[in-house]
Amino acid sequence: MLKKINRREVLATAGAVAAASAVSTNAFAQGAPAIMSGYRPMVVGSGNGHWIKNADGLMGVEISYRKIIEGVDVLDALIEGVNLNEEDPEDRGVGYGGLPDAEGNVTLDSSVMHGPKRMAGAVGYIQGVVNPSKVARDVMYKTDHHLIAGQGAQDFAREQGYEILDDLNTDKSRKLYNEWKEETDRKAKIDSATNFEKHSMDVSLAMMKEGKIDPNHFFGTINANGMNSKGDICGVTTTSGLGWKKPGRIGDSPILGAGLYVDNDYGAAGSTGRGESNMYSCASFLIVEKLREGMHPKDAAIYALKRIAEQTTDKYRNEMGEPGFGLSFYVLDKKGRHGGATMHARKDYGYAVHTENGPELVILDGVFSPVS
Repeated sequence: MLKKINRREVLATAGAVAAASAVSTNAFAQGAPAIMSGYRPMVVGSGNGHWIKNADGLMGVEISYRKIIEGVDVLDALIEGVNLNEEDPEDRGVGYGGLPDAEGNVTLDSSVMHGPKRMAGAVGYIQGVVNPSKVARDVMYKTDHHLIAGQGAQDFAREQGYEILDDLNTDKSRKLYNEWKEETDRKAKIDSATNFEKHSMDVSLAMMKEGKIDPNHFFGTINANGMNSKGDICGVTTTSGLGWKKPGRIGDSPILGAGLYVDNDYGAAGSTGRGESNMYSCASFLIVEKLREGMHPKDAAIYALKRIAEQTTDKYRNEMGEPGFGLSFYVLDKKGRHGGATMHARKDYGYAVHTENGPELVILDGVFSPVS
């Protein structure tokens, strides 16, 4: 039965509508749709989303944020942003021109999660496809699976009409690979081939020290998470993986709960860095669970990194007893807060964020001091 309302209630309602209309008009004038809805549009991810620019002078976070504001699906907007890195031959950690594996093959991993649709998809160790993030989205929408890997992933991409290239190496990535292999093989002859991982890392660190490889690119990966004015949250992580990895190796990027995790009710988290340590702790899932408990995004990221540090075995600790590897997380929550943290602080190492305040690179807090 309809409730009868008196004249006073009618007038009160009319006054409230008028006030809301005034606020709404003011919000439109200021270009602030988030004020009207209660949710704050944003893009948060790894720092390489703030490095490269397209022909129009836009960085990845800018591309994604603009698309979100225009009303494009959040996941589609994020994928368009990271495509910039996947297609850039100078980004050695993502897509075309990424550092190859130990046999000289560029192999790629990616995952996507769509919060409001409660869907996810991923590809691992895929070759010949420049944009694995797009293929991961097709896995999500066009199959009943979450992860397809190797030859099966390439076959699926071919079925969907993607161009399959014979080689994703550039002249630069191939040159770096040949230098690494020559020096690693030389060390193996002097010492022992069984120490391949040690030789490989020693050569890689020397190449980084000489400026031939950017440390940020050696471990690969770009992550981007976003939210629109309706509170829809999505995420994507894409990578060429660890440089010179053993053939067949798949890192954390395509693993739900490790390289990426989204819960549309609470937030999203993604990672870059040493994937094996992240996978052992399912750290992105852990971070989002801490968001569920009300923890701030930065505090949740630090909590996860401390957990990973506690679980790190002696093999992967440095002379100070700290984890001897890099690992970072990038987080946003439903409340419109964002944050990030890294295992070892560096004064120039930050995460990319775009809100109504424009694009920024925010320096990451570290659990430990910089590695010397």
